[in-house]
Amino acid sequence: MKENFNDLYSFLNVAREGSFTKAALKLNVTQSALSQTISQLEQRLGVQLFTRTTRKVSLTHAGEALFLTASQSFDLLENQLDNLVGNRENPKGKVRISASQHVIQYVLLPKLAHFKNDYPNIQLELISENQLTDIVSERYDAGVRLGNDVQEGMIAVKIGQEIPMAVVATPDYFAQYGTPVKPQDLEKHNCIGYRLGSGGLYAWDFQHRGKPFVQKVQGQWVLSDSYCEYTAVKLGLGLCYLPKELVENELNSGELVEVLTNYSISLPACYLYYPHRNISPALRLVVESLKV
Repeated sequence: MKENFNDLYSFLNVAREGSFTKAALKLNVTQSALSQTISQLEQRLGVQLFTRTTRKVSLTHAGEALFLTASQSFDLLENQLDNLVGNRENPKGKVRISASQHVIQYVLLPKLAHFKNDYPNIQLELISENQLTDIVSERYDAGVRLGNDVQEGMIAVKIGQEIPMAVVATPDYFAQYGTPVKPQDLEKHNCIGYRLGSGGLYAWDFQHRGKPFVQKVQGQWVLSDSYCEYTAVKLGLGLCYLPKELVENELNSGELVEVLTNYSISLPACYLYYPHRNISPALRLVVESLKV
């Protein structure tokens, strides 16, 4: 049987006050209307809930059983509602985000570091993945991808700028194997490959006079993480195509050298995406902190 919760709430107030008059004042209804509500409730349940005298209103055995269950249930509901209000005023909880390691290091961590002091009750779980993830089925609150082309029902918020790419190698590598002057020259070089999360091998994207084109590369080494590529190129294992900010210090120090600068592209800006607008207070603070 589906019961009217307003009637149960009326019953609860009469039981707590021990008086129809006091309960009616608290509920802002007339005493006769409240008495009728309780009578109708008793009729539907088929039991008498109160013993009424001219001086006193007391619970029957059936009424005491219902009062125990109803009071616990309403108390739990009120506590949950209080927690929701508290979360809005003092946000807490966990926010899980799927992103690449590069985005975590260069975008998420720097922009969210202030949560340590400003929102200590919010736990941030940043999971490094190099493939597109179904954030709903994997129970993530949000994900990060390049560009704002997300599936229907998702919201995309820009959180970073375009990412310039750079073809780099060590000076010793270029001294031994020569310097490519155009992307086609890469066919003769040992290029460090990148295995995509989909399983395919990344063909290097370039541009010439505003027109994009792709150059397939090959080499002894294939890796699936930009930071592994970063280590490999510093060891002199070949040429690598990496986000320029990842090797900025090495380029400034001369440990690495950039080539094909006129052909290198910039990857699209990063976007945070999540499945609906009715988001938790904790995730809303994350979005506000990340967006540009």
